[in-house]
Amino acid sequence: MAEAGSSKGQRRREQIMNVLKRQGRITIQELVDRFGVSEATARRDLELMEKSEPVIRTIGGAMYDGMNAVRELPFAEKEGLSFLEKERIAAAAASLILEGDVVGLSGGTTNYYLAKLLKTRRGITVVTNAVNVAMELAGSDINVVVTGGMMRHNSFELCGPLGEGMIGQLHIGKMFLGVDGVSSTGGITTYSEQEAHIAKAMIRRSQATYAMFDHTKIGRTSLFSIAPLSQLQGFITDEALPQQLASIAQTHGIQTVVADTQYGASV
Repeated sequence: MAEAGSSKGQRRREQIMNVLKRQGRITIQELVDRFGVSEATARRDLELMEKSEPVIRTIGGAMYDGMNAVRELPFAEKEGLSFLEKERIAAAAASLILEGDVVGLSGGTTNYYLAKLLKTRRGITVVTNAVNVAMELAGSDINVVVTGGMMRHNSFELCGPLGEGMIGQLHIGKMFLGVDGVSSTGGITTYSEQEAHIAKAMIRRSQATYAMFDHTKIGRTSLFSIAPLSQLQGFITDEALPQQLASIAQTHGIQTVVADTQYGASV
């Protein structure tokens, strides 16, 4: 572990960054062969780079995200951004959840706030792939089902085939999905390939999917697609939608819930 912060490790990561800028992506096996490191060291390098560089982890490697100036933020940094708006959105989402519901919660700060609101409720089952959401509900009267998988340290989400296989055996009523971008052309999107895969699996097993996003996500298209807008049943946001997006939502029959400043909701 000491080598991770050493000058040798830093030089290697700078070289990896140069390779990514030239060829766009790199695999774990390429790192092992090119730099003579173990798979564990290669993965650790990419994890460190993902936190501070325009690098996106993919299944089996990483890719350069130089076209997008906004990097994926760790959960601790996201929690401090637009937290009032996210609390309002979470409260609006909570108003849609009824006793007896089986609810799916992805990772993200808005769903973390939603979990805080739900833990005083009863008669609800929550299916989540987010470790921090599950921990927030621990000790409550909520029935919690946690999917398997490998945890992403930026978001605490469990991803991968293990979790996707488990989700394939479940039936979710209402799915509440945090997204990094929503647009009329790109649909709902995320920074992470792994999170996109697990989100798709949860959508497939859900009767209704609600995308949750604050106004800063509108018009943004992140790298990986989760779903086209036609697959959604609801938007939960903090401001009225722009005309084009509102028109498309109406065309697809997407219910739009706008959280008001008193933590209520209007449709």
